[in-house]
Amino acid sequence: MSELPDHVDIRDVTLRDGLQIENPIPLSAKLELLAAIAATGVREMEATAFVSPSKVPTLADAAELAAELHNFPGIEFSALVASPNGAKRAIAAGLRSLEYVVSAADGHSRANVGRDTAEATALIGDIVAIAHDSDVTVEVIIATAWDCPFDGPTPPQRVLDIVTAACDHGVDRLAIADTIGTTTPRRVTELVELIKPRIGDIPLGAHFHNTRGAGLASAYAAVSAGITRLDASVGGLGGCPFAPGASGNIATEDLVYLLRDSGVHVDVDLQKAIDAARVAQRAVGHELPSALLRAGDRILG
Repeated sequence: MSELPDHVDIRDVTLRDGLQIENPIPLSAKLELLAAIAATGVREMEATAFVSPSKVPTLADAAELAAELHNFPGIEFSALVASPNGAKRAIAAGLRSLEYVVSAADGHSRANVGRDTAEATALIGDIVAIAHDSDVTVEVIIATAWDCPFDGPTPPQRVLDIVTAACDHGVDRLAIADTIGTTTPRRVTELVELIKPRIGDIPLGAHFHNTRGAGLASAYAAVSAGITRLDASVGGLGGCPFAPGASGNIATEDLVYLLRDSGVHVDVDLQKAIDAARVAQRAVGHELPSALLRAGDRILG
């Protein structure tokens, strides 16, 4: 492990990953939540997904939400897409940063997008071309990078094959995702050490779920291994609707607390992140798993 970096970027994914397993909420509630998250100082947010409304009904208002993003200058907004058509829709709606998810496991890939891993990987080039023709960036996120709820443990070579394809097609960023919250620090370090020599200067991020209580420890291991960009959602809201048992992104406020007290600078204000988690909890109407939401910061005043 290397020394911890001076700074880590946090992308808040509440509005997409956080809400995708919830019942639909009004656009007005999403905009209230967006404003609360923006007030934390976060510089990157995953705003929505341009996917089938029948599969993810809570994100059916993607274009309407995208039309409001200009009211929040200074934040880089991204949207998830699952196909070339989704990429075109997102770009037409004004998004300048796209995320394309490729599951490293066939079982999850078929459940998620109706294609196996090879078929999903084959679309990377088309999506990159569509995006780059419009001066839009593309991040390939590799889902089920460690385990799949259908296929079991993911062989690292399957992840590396997607990494190679993404690099060959000129992707702008990469990320690895623990879709069902099963990985541990040792496994994170091992996979990051396999990936980094293969990607040159392409930034590598990570996305963890706290489903089994190891999400924050895994995030710390990723940072220790040199990753400086992590996803999180306020309150720990979220999960994958196509992965049985997947729940609970790592909470933005819990991650800020951990990194701040480890001497790593982040752009997110902790108290405002807790406030945003309360807004999220009201919006979805049930308790969220964030530790800081329950206990608060140790530093008073």
